[in-house]
Amino acid sequence: MNPTYAAVAVTLVSLATIGIGAFGLRISRTTSDFYVASRSVSPWWNSSAIGGEYLSAASFLGVAGLVLAYGADMLWYPIGWTAGYLLLLVLVAAPLRRSGAYTIPDFAQVRLQSVAVRRVATVLVVGVGWLYLMPQFQGAGLTLRTVADSPGWLGSVLVAAIVVVNVVSGGMRSITFVQAFQYWLKLTALLVPLIFLVAAWRGDGAPSPVDAGDWVGPLGDGPQGLYSTYAVMAATFLGTMGLPHVVVRFYTNRDGRAARRTTLVVLVLLGAFYLLPPVYGLLGRVYAGDLVASGHADSVVLELPGRVLGGTAGDLLGALVTAGAFAAFLSTSSGLTMSVAGVVGQSLAATTRLSSIAALRVAAVVCVLVPLVLSFLTDEIAVASSVTFAFGLAAATFCPLLVLGIWWRGLTAAGAVAGLVGGGLAAGTAVLLTIVWSPDGWTGTLLAQPAAWAVPLGFALMVGVSLATARRVPATVARTMARLHTPEELLRR
Repeated sequence: MNPTYAAVAVTLVSLATIGIGAFGLRISRTTSDFYVASRSVSPWWNSSAIGGEYLSAASFLGVAGLVLAYGADMLWYPIGWTAGYLLLLVLVAAPLRRSGAYTIPDFAQVRLQSVAVRRVATVLVVGVGWLYLMPQFQGAGLTLRTVADSPGWLGSVLVAAIVVVNVVSGGMRSITFVQAFQYWLKLTALLVPLIFLVAAWRGDGAPSPVDAGDWVGPLGDGPQGLYSTYAVMAATFLGTMGLPHVVVRFYTNRDGRAARRTTLVVLVLLGAFYLLPPVYGLLGRVYAGDLVASGHADSVVLELPGRVLGGTAGDLLGALVTAGAFAAFLSTSSGLTMSVAGVVGQSLAATTRLSSIAALRVAAVVCVLVPLVLSFLTDEIAVASSVTFAFGLAAATFCPLLVLGIWWRGLTAAGAVAGLVGGGLAAGTAVLLTIVWSPDGWTGTLLAQPAAWAVPLGFALMVGVSLATARRVPATVARTMARLHTPEELLRR
């Protein structure tokens, strides 16, 4: 790819992101504007924004890379990421919006009347957010290194800087406009080049992919592969409802009905997008199989236009793909930074003399630096696999908290803390050991994919300790449950 075209594409996306974010600054005035866009985002805008932030580096680059490297069984990742929204629709979306909270820790305190639960939830929000931010920065570095032969750190630092500017300038108002625009940019950036790539493939006689016989089966051979398949399903199906940047979006809807409508539209938008990356992986097996041996499978989306089409057409379409990839990093990083900074900012405002908006701005800067540094230390981990770590941690902690908190009166603060700490330690330790130690065999499989055992552990601890402390159920539980489950239409009558 022509590095000049790539540089122009990245520059245009960056300028558009900052420009659209500046528009949000003009109408962001209150704390509610900065944290939840004054709860006035329509389902269509919110759905596009959710699609923008949810379809991250793992979706834009990672899925195609996994399909290229390991075959069609890797489709469990996008299937799980999409199906997770169905569970979110059925179990969480409307009640969570009716809670009136700004963040997951807010919901935990409203439901359980406990500062301790809020503090534990705050720590976990930061942990999940950082785990998810790392691959965004990694992907940005990979993209600029691939298309422009730049230093690996440059793309990461550029994304981090733009994200901080947007969050600091206009908060949720700014990033809502930015993310909605970036969803459609990402969809276009994959769809248009793919039309030309498929046409060129057919013109070559539609050759079959290399090693096509290896394209079915679980995530590997034998019992370990079967376990990995179910663990990925558990992490992606259940982790979606616990991702801070996803959950915070439902606080921006007008009411519970709008939250459900938003989720339905998101399912359509995600389904449309996820049809595209697997085809890139398939074509990569035909034209770019060497990327697997070189350890650069995640760059297949960026490489294909130049390899298949070449010339000016390849350069232009490669620049479009580069623009989409960079939009993916910016939109997801913006949502994650906003969700983490919102939680940390509220804690800062409560313990310092800073206003809520000033605290949010300080938190945004601090919350970007740690994952940025970590992204430089863990660049050997596949982008999609790194995101799965965050899903696993969210599934083992916030999924039990939200499901039980919304649907079970018997949940106590002690039970919630036990489940959050136990599930968080289990999944978090597994992630840490995988990054640092990288063990083989069953030990490596269980640690690399902890959701299958960490999620049941989180639920069991919350239920067991809550039953043991049944006398400590909050006195306000009846009123809170009525608030979560009563449609707004009835309350207005």
